[in-house]
Amino acid sequence: MIAVLKFGGSLSRGQGLIALGRENGRLAAQHRLLVVPGGGKFANAVRDHHRRYRISETTAHRMALLAMDQYGCLLGDLVPGSVLVTDLLSARRVAAGGQTPILLPSSLLIHVDPLPHSWQVTSDAIAAWVAGQMCAPRLILLKDVDGLFSADPAQNGRAQLLLQMTVEDLAGHRGGVDEYLATVLASVDLETWMINGQHPERLVELLQTGQTHGTRITRGPGNHPAAQRDEVAGR
Repeated sequence: MIAVLKFGGSLSRGQGLIALGRENGRLAAQHRLLVVPGGGKFANAVRDHHRRYRISETTAHRMALLAMDQYGCLLGDLVPGSVLVTDLLSARRVAAGGQTPILLPSSLLIHVDPLPHSWQVTSDAIAAWVAGQMCAPRLILLKDVDGLFSADPAQNGRAQLLLQMTVEDLAGHRGGVDEYLATVLASVDLETWMINGQHPERLVELLQTGQTHGTRITRGPGNHPAAQRDEVAGR
């Protein structure tokens, strides 16, 4: 089974992205992985132009998808043995061959258009949608923080790391992930983790043992609908 990894754009602010990319390349020999890129500074440029020129939500949405493509191209140089792909069938084939597919999502998402055109939808929700289409049992959000917190740790020294959440809990939580993520997770059946990508050993531990330091997000008891699927995953 494939695991979907979302490489947060925040990781590009430091040097940790290089080590994470190298580790991902090694892990691909043992695990089937699919990387969904964040937007990073490329998406921030879209936000700036959205505000400055008051472009439409649809135009901003498409530009943000192209920003993810740009970050994905960057990751293609940092993840050894990776292959850039634009569709999910190709992603399956590359992962099955022991390499890491990096999804450039713009053409797929513009064609299928499954999500609202809003800044409430970012690469978090897109990665969750991709995981659902791939029937992936696990989505791993790699960011520059340890997980989700009870409050903003930058402003509240007493903020505590939330080790476990349900999708329902996430719907009422603000910060750390995009606002639409809970909506997508409510429609798919998978386990989601948010961990610190600046510590690649945590990704290794999670893939090998199913546990690590971070926030685990699961569906509530008795609330496991079948994943919503369609032909875009190539099945």
